[in-house]
Amino acid sequence: MDLEANKTWRIQPYTRKFDGNVMERVRPVSIRPLYSSPEAPQCNLYHNITAVVFSTGFFIGNFFHDFTDVLVPLFITARQFEGEVQILMADNMQHWWINKYKKIFKQLTNYEIIDFNKENQVHCYPRAIVGLYSHGDLTVDSSRSPKNYSMVDFARLMRRAYSLERDFAINLVESSKEKPRLLIIGRNHTRKIINVDEIVAVGEELGFEVVVNNTSSHDVGEFARTVNSFDVMMGVHGAGLTNEVFLPTNAVMIQIVPFGNLEGMSENDFGKGARNMMLKYLQYSIIEEESTLIDLYPRDHAVFRDPESIHRQGWAAMGEIYLNQQNVKLNITRFKPILARALELLS
Repeated sequence: MDLEANKTWRIQPYTRKFDGNVMERVRPVSIRPLYSSPEAPQCNLYHNITAVVFSTGFFIGNFFHDFTDVLVPLFITARQFEGEVQILMADNMQHWWINKYKKIFKQLTNYEIIDFNKENQVHCYPRAIVGLYSHGDLTVDSSRSPKNYSMVDFARLMRRAYSLERDFAINLVESSKEKPRLLIIGRNHTRKIINVDEIVAVGEELGFEVVVNNTSSHDVGEFARTVNSFDVMMGVHGAGLTNEVFLPTNAVMIQIVPFGNLEGMSENDFGKGARNMMLKYLQYSIIEEESTLIDLYPRDHAVFRDPESIHRQGWAAMGEIYLNQQNVKLNITRFKPILARALELLS
């Protein structure tokens, strides 16, 4: 690069470049090329490893965004160094968040994590990467990633980080005497399955051992081990489906898509990643009669007749109606074939 001496530019080292509202809140990092050593500040600490500088962004604490905006991109960027890399967090480093995912960080770096904004020492590295590579939501494109890493490799790293026992889901041809296990991810506020007891009953009728989980565990490792013990996981579109990263290979992930033309978003958020992790993926879109929106709006309302007109009003309007106001009552006759198909996929 033909850079002018002392020309400074700034990078916002967060992955959601497309989200202008969020990026406005991301503190930039200044970069300036120096052409003579006297211009540089005196080094206090010398390193012979690579530095990776990034921001955890605005959505820290949201399980989906923790993975898709930070942890998966960090894997893409840092895994190639096999631990010989130092992480510098460029915003207000949250120690509770570092502690929450400490087992993942230990798989990626052999060194302490530095709070970039509070550090008063001058660190010198032979190489630094400012920002993280991102290939999309819960996605690692092996053709673009160093050493051709993929989401399969990310899933393996999760198993190592949390000592997960199962690499593969049950094969019903080889284990005909065992019951396949079905985990229903519950939700406590919005997009709840209000007839979950009926789903449990039909699942058991088909031969599943069914467990419903409505709790939000703060211990990632504990819940990772729970998820890994199941062969099928299902739930309504939402952050809880991020737990698919802990499922064993060849397990089945069923995403229930709320009413409102949310199929593309649902596929992008969880479907693509599931397939990239070598999971079997099923997507079930509910119809008007399966949505509690019919109790809130007349059937000739644009909410039903023209969902795209709601989408055109922006994310806030769309989200308030289709994500926040809606619960789900599954039609057992329509949904039962999905569970039957999951059984076939395990064979």
